[in-house]
Amino acid sequence: MDEEMESGVVKKFMFVNRKAPYGTIYALEVLEMVLISAAFDQDVHLAFVDDGVYELKKGQDTAGIGMKNFSNTYRALEGYDIEKLYVEKESLEERGLTEADLVVPVEVVSRAGMAELMDGMDVVLSA
Repeated sequence: MDEEMESGVVKKFMFVNRKAPYGTIYALEVLEMVLISAAFDQDVHLAFVDDGVYELKKGQDTAGIGMKNFSNTYRALEGYDIEKLYVEKESLEERGLTEADLVVPVEVVSRAGMAELMDGMDVVLSA
C-alpha cells in the first residue's frame, strides 16, 4: 500500500464525468470509484462537464433502453460525506439546462473556475 495512504494522509480526488449517463459504463463506473474513495476517507469531489451534465438531469426515463436509471443514486452521496459536486456552467448552457433541472444541489462554476478546481487536486480522474 502507498506510504501516504498508510500514514493517514487525505488526498483530494476529483472525478470528472464527461460522458452521457447511458450507452457506456463510464458514468456508473465513476460512481462506484467515488464511493470506494469515500470509504477510504479521501476528500472526494465530483465534476460534471460536457455530456456528463446529463447524469444529474431530473426526470430521466430509461425504460426504452432497458437500463436502470441510477441518477437518483446521486442523492445518496451526501450520506457518504460526498457533498462537493461541481457542474460546468458552459456545459449546462450549451445543453439548454439550468441548475433547477438537476436532481441534487451543485456548485455551478465557469470553465475557467473548473480548471482552477482541477489544478488544486492531488488526483484527477476523467471518464
